[in-house]
Amino acid sequence: MARSNSNTLVVPQAAQALDQIKFEVASELGISLSRDGYNGDITTYNAGKIGGSITRRLVEIAEQSLGGASNNFRR
Repeated sequence: MARSNSNTLVVPQAAQALDQIKFEVASELGISLSRDGYNGDITTYNAGKIGGSITRRLVEIAEQSLGGASNNFRR
């Protein structure tokens, strides 16, 4: 039975911005990524560092865009 791909973007137009963040984060961490899309040669550890840093960056961006609206989400 085939599984659906959960890696689809909610906003497909964000793909370019997400790629830019990925390359910026990798560069800041001193990890080189291939522009052709194949990065099978990086270690799991480095991939995790990149992914964790991207997540932190995206949360930071979301918090900034919410601004004072974050009080609306408190219980």
